[in-house]
Amino acid sequence: MATILDRSHSVGGPGFNRWLVPPAALCIHLCIGQVYAFSVFNKPLAQLLCAAQAACPPAAAKVISTTPGDWTIPSLTWIFSLAIVFLGLSAAVFGRWVEAAGPRAAMFASASLFCGGLLVGGLGVSLHVLPLVFLGYGVIGGCGLGIGYISPVSTLIKWFPDRPGLATGTAIMGFGGGALIGAPLAVNLMKYYSSPTSNGVAPTMWTMAVIYFIFMLVGVFLVRVPAPGWKPAGFVASAAQALVTTRNVLVGEAIKTPQFWLLWAVLFLNVTAGIGILQQASLMVQDMFGVAVAAATGFVGLLSLFNMGGRIFWASLSDFLGRKRTYMIFFGLGAILYALIPWTKNIGSLGLFVAICCIILTMYGGGFATIPAYLRDMFGTAQVGAIHGVLLTAWSCAGVAGPVLVNYIRQHQIDNGVPKADAYSVTMYIMVALLVVGFICNYLVKPVADKYYATNLQEATV
Repeated sequence: MATILDRSHSVGGPGFNRWLVPPAALCIHLCIGQVYAFSVFNKPLAQLLCAAQAACPPAAAKVISTTPGDWTIPSLTWIFSLAIVFLGLSAAVFGRWVEAAGPRAAMFASASLFCGGLLVGGLGVSLHVLPLVFLGYGVIGGCGLGIGYISPVSTLIKWFPDRPGLATGTAIMGFGGGALIGAPLAVNLMKYYSSPTSNGVAPTMWTMAVIYFIFMLVGVFLVRVPAPGWKPAGFVASAAQALVTTRNVLVGEAIKTPQFWLLWAVLFLNVTAGIGILQQASLMVQDMFGVAVAAATGFVGLLSLFNMGGRIFWASLSDFLGRKRTYMIFFGLGAILYALIPWTKNIGSLGLFVAICCIILTMYGGGFATIPAYLRDMFGTAQVGAIHGVLLTAWSCAGVAGPVLVNYIRQHQIDNGVPKADAYSVTMYIMVALLVVGFICNYLVKPVADKYYATNLQEATV
């Protein structure tokens, strides 16, 4: 098995179709993207009660309550937050290993960790031990998320030197679309496994672990790396442009550059703003326009579609516009749109509110899909996966900062007598300020200084 997973045994031979690599990446990203659908478990988990509530032994039977159970919604939301935090941490820690071991071994590790996390999380639900759910889905599963997220990146960029944005956008689109598969799958499985004493969460997690593991293995054995020196037919590398290098910066040097930290801030600020909308979209549209819960749920689904579509649209467009110009659009247009959100409430235009949020979510998704190609432009292809992994710590920070900004400021406003419909205005203006800072950070990105480029020929051509 180790031999099959080895990088040297996964080299694409003559005649290999490089367009098989994006589907291989999708097999991973569509599965790990289930994390965006974890909220479907929150209410069922919050309804669980131990049969003996005074003391909850590990093997106690669970019953379903029509009133709140032992686990509160705030405590359960930490499962998602932990998963995102460990996504970023694992991507940073294991980035170099992913580059060295190759995509096949990394994808297999991702499948084992993510699906193993589902198994352990399901065990925690079955035993009614919340810390075990944190460990399973949040920590173990989160590590699988991080390794799986970055594992196809450098491989796709090497296969598609002519269209790096399109290639990475196609794969990362799958992560944004994972909820479209994961949410209905989980809901239907819970319905199938439900009984008078169980809402079926634990067996649903176990079943999803098996299904996802099989699907992810397809990607593991489908992926290939290009042979050394391979180029697409007819492709001739153009001379280096101002922000597109033909040399390589290794990860240890990359993190010493001001360009890396400017791009870290760019990703952090773009994600903080977008995730603040995404995480509270249902509640926002209900508070601001009084729509029904069912309509709010549909609104969240619509945002997911635009989040997914924006990943391939903007990443592909960046191949023509350039990465820096694309991010200037994200921050400039984004600042205007966030400033208009309170105005849509004042004029009572639900349609305009929905349209603005949909455009914002395309740029939120587009930011994720465009950043790998931006890193490739700045630092070359040798260790772009490892550099991307370190950069994803910005996502971990934004995954906490965005929801905290929206949730706590909203609650502070309400506690001070502000109507719920107006409780988001201050937050939206804060997001505008963050996006302006992001615009400045992106504007300041310049070519990397010569002293950071690799000089060892073997290192420089990995």
